[in-house]
Amino acid sequence: MSRSGYSDDCENWSLICWRGAVNSALKGKRGQAFLRELAEALDAMPVKRLITEELKADGEFCTLGALGNARGLDMSVIDPDDTETVAFKFGIARAMACEIVFENDDSSSVRIINDDGSIGWRRERPEERWVRMRKWVERNIKQVAA
Repeated sequence: MSRSGYSDDCENWSLICWRGAVNSALKGKRGQAFLRELAEALDAMPVKRLITEELKADGEFCTLGALGNARGLDMSVIDPDDTETVAFKFGIARAMACEIVFENDDSSSVRIINDDGSIGWRRERPEERWVRMRKWVERNIKQVAA
């Protein structure tokens, strides 16, 4: 199982309920404020690279870690695999924390065309992950009508 806690071992009704919780968390007032703050933190990163599996490692961050760094959180005391604690420390719903971690860590394969014309996959580079996650954050921010 990944750091997000997601697995293929669930029933349809629980998946439907879970997706509802994720959508509510992302679209709610608290989630939207978090996403706007997250966008600012990502944009402020001097080096636009995101890691996987950890909040912080060797001076680099995952998506949540970028915001934790901007907030001045001591992330060394947070177990990145404990989604309850991660959600609490970041002030968001567990469903939202799991979704962000999943997007950061597990949606990271890039489709390529091999020299022989066949389709292959490679691991996403940290710079590509930053671009993809920044776009994901932007897509999930509700646009306010003028």
